[in-house]
Amino acid sequence: MARLQKFPTLSIIIPTLNEANHLPLLFSDLNLWPYDLELIIVDGGSKDLTISIAEIQGANVMKSPKQNRGYQLKLGASNSKGDWILFLHADSRLDSTWVNSFIKIIKNKASKNNLWYFDFKIKKFNLEFRILEIAVALRSHFLQRPYGDQGLLIHKDLYTISGGFSSLKIMEDLDLIIRLTKKNKAKRIGESIYTDSIKWANSNIVIRAIKNASLRKKWRKGYNTDELSKEYYS
Repeated sequence: MARLQKFPTLSIIIPTLNEANHLPLLFSDLNLWPYDLELIIVDGGSKDLTISIAEIQGANVMKSPKQNRGYQLKLGASNSKGDWILFLHADSRLDSTWVNSFIKIIKNKASKNNLWYFDFKIKKFNLEFRILEIAVALRSHFLQRPYGDQGLLIHKDLYTISGGFSSLKIMEDLDLIIRLTKKNKAKRIGESIYTDSIKWANSNIVIRAIKNASLRKKWRKGYNTDELSKEYYS
């Protein structure tokens, strides 16, 4: 199907590592975009069909020499050509209404002065998940701290001025957002992004929240991010 033209271009950057089970679903959501789209997959060494699925989709597949999400995001952004960049995690899903909201944001010239994020959601009924969603919403709005799993939409000029992603194995999203929100505001896109419930269902949310808070505190104190990454994924 021919795509409409003469609209600011969008680059979507997705870091991957063995995401063959998630990518087809996410691609089906992204295929709703009616304008020119640059899809960049930065792979950290997948052993499954991730790269084949991305190539069938027509994505620009870049093979990262490092299994490092910060490095992968930085590599993808540095090679992107779009006026706007959307950073997504591979296990994300979007409602079909995301397209209309993006068009409104991108058409508004003032939007380029802000960082934009989705509303964090988990597609599974569980009271703990609903409490988590509320906590994330409050943190994002009042503390101006949306995280990478919420999807981050940013104009290329603002991304460049901020210094972009750092090559960090962990806290790469927080590092960027702290720099961005010193002078610019993070705003809601007004759409939901759904993350895979499995990674949350297999852990105690309260314990995980305490552990993550401890890791952030250590990071602010200057702890080595390689060691923090090992602790996070242990």
